[in-house]
Formats: sequence, C-alpha cells, structure tokens
Amino acid sequence: MAVHSSVLDLIGDTPIVDVSELTPNRHVRLLAKLEGQNPAGSVKDRIARSMIEAAEADGTLTPGRTIVEPSSGNTGIALAMVARIRGYPLKVVLPGNVSVERRTMLEVFGAEIIPSPAEEGSNGAIRLALRLADENPDWVLLYQYANEANPRAHYETTGPEILRDVPDITHFVAGLGTSGTLMGVGTYLREHRPDVSILAVEPPAGELVEGLRNVDDGYIPPVYEKWGGPELLDGRRIVRPRESIECTRRLADECGIFAGISTGAALAGALRVAERLDSDEEAVIVFIVCDAGWKYLSTGAWTADLDEAAANAENIIYF
Repeated sequence: MAVHSSVLDLIGDTPIVDVSELTPNRHVRLLAKLEGQNPAGSVKDRIARSMIEAAEADGTLTPGRTIVEPSSGNTGIALAMVARIRGYPLKVVLPGNVSVERRTMLEVFGAEIIPSPAEEGSNGAIRLALRLADENPDWVLLYQYANEANPRAHYETTGPEILRDVPDITHFVAGLGTSGTLMGVGTYLREHRPDVSILAVEPPAGELVEGLRNVDDGYIPPVYEKWGGPELLDGRRIVRPRESIECTRRLADECGIFAGISTGAALAGALRVAERLDSDEEAVIVFIVCDAGWKYLSTGAWTADLDEAAANAENIIYF
C-alpha cells in the first residue's frame, strides 16, 4: 500500500457497495457510494479542499488570512481539517441548534464557532456570514453555496469515479443541499451518458430533513442556477424525516452501513425511483452516502423510539 504525504491525499476515490437487497424491484441494482470514507468523514471533504485550493490559486487566500464560512456541520468540519493543515484560521458561523457532535469536531480541528440564532436555521447562518464578510474585508468567505469550486470538485472527481466503477449506471440520486454534488456529478454523467436520469431528494417545503433543503423554501443556491439545475434534473423526490430515519436504520440493520440521516433520505429517494420503474425494466441506481453515522448518535436514530427519533431530528440540525 502506498504511503501518502498528507491526509488530504486520501480525499476521494471512495468505494461503491452493492445494497441491492434493499431494492423493491428485482430488476434494479442499488449501489451506495460511501463518502463517509473521506478523512473528515463526509462528501464535503471534496469541496473543502477544492475551494481552498481554488482560492489559493487565484490569490484570494494568502498566508495569514482568516476564512469564514456558514455551515451546519459537514462543510465546516471538512474546512476545519483542511484549514488546519494549510495553516489558515477558520471561523464557522453555526446555527445554535446543531448537534453536539458537530460542535465538538469543529473544536477538535481548532475552528472558532460564531453562533447564529437557532430559530433561523442554516439560512440565518448564511445571512450572518455574509454580513460578517462585508464588515471584515480581511476575512475570506468561500461561500459553498455560490462557489464554482463546489460543483467543479464533483465534476472532476465524484462523477468520473462513479462512471469508472459503474459504467452501466442508469439513475443517479443525491440530496439537494448546496446542490454541488447533484450539479457536478449530474453534469459529468449527462455529458458522457446522456440517457442517465439525475434525481434530487428534498424535504417537503417547510419541513426539515437533515442535510437537505427544499428549493421552494425561499433560498435557491446560486450554484444550482449557474449549473442549470432546473434543466439538468429529471425529477425531485420528496422525503420526510420519519422515512429518512427508517431508511437509515435499514442500511445499518440489513447492510451493515452506519450512515447519517441525510443518507437515509437519499436511499428513500432511490427506493422511490425503483418502485416507479416497470417491473421488468433493468436499471442501475447509484446514490450518495453523504457521511457516516457517528455525528448523528445524539438523535437516537438507531436506538430510540422511531417517533422520538423523528422529533429529535426535526428540532436539532444534524447535517
């Protein structure tokens, strides 16, 4: 096995596991891409490295400058890891209702937490970060929701990996958060396999599903519009919190995959796709396992009564 010069060299090239035992249609293969295998534990490791490297390359980020970023968890943790290795101070604007695991991980990597009102959720964190960046011109706001390096990371790495490992892919399913994964992977797959269906998973308007957002809730990520989201997507699947937790448990119980709640939502969306296909239609569905489950333990997602776990997930941001 090769010796790597940095943990950053371990980002990407994540494995894909066959979980077809979960499919409701025997003609459909169901494949999970395990992004929790990245060193900081999530798919966001890819964009954290990409955004910092892009900012260094264009001169925006220079030694001694401070990075500020709104996050509810995974992006902040990934940025904290990369920033610590590269020597940049990091301030993360964090909603007051994130899970204790997220706060602890940010502290492990030395990030400073700037709290934003819990009742305003991730949108409130975005507003505060934008204001702080305006008030402190010496800070660098990478702003994952509008940063081209976000979808570009998935166009250049995640998409090619999927097509390399699953050349017969027919459907790609991922959660709609910043939309970077969907836009980058979807664009790459569409260029090389025009018949691939690209599908988003999102919560109902006004409801929370960890890691996801509904584009009808008043904030549309700029990268979603820049990369032609409405034209790229073949459909959007609505998934509720309880269903997400049920699928999170199925992954652990039936496949031994310990994943986060947003992954349960992605699986639920993939199962919806499989159910709607003709009973004799052959298909290969790939969905993204966004992160591992250890940052969600305080929800009781695997151990608590299902109704209690769903209520916990709606009150606390765990993505």
